[in-house]
Amino acid sequence: MPDNHSNIAIADVLTLLLHNQHALASAIEEVSLWVKSTGSSETHDNVIAALETIDKNASAITAGILRIRQ
Repeated sequence: MPDNHSNIAIADVLTLLLHNQHALASAIEEVSLWVKSTGSSETHDNVIAALETIDKNASAITAGILRIRQ
């Protein structure tokens, strides 16, 4: 079983990956809004559905990070 220092390092890396996930989701949403403005609302809706999955998974990832930090 990893020691506490390993757990902290793992949690720190996962936190950085989660921040990257949020940044990418924001960028994708911006592009999706532009796509919607060009008349492709179906594509926009598909992107929003995928982003909702990312948000759901982000909550589970956050919970996992918190458990590792304990």
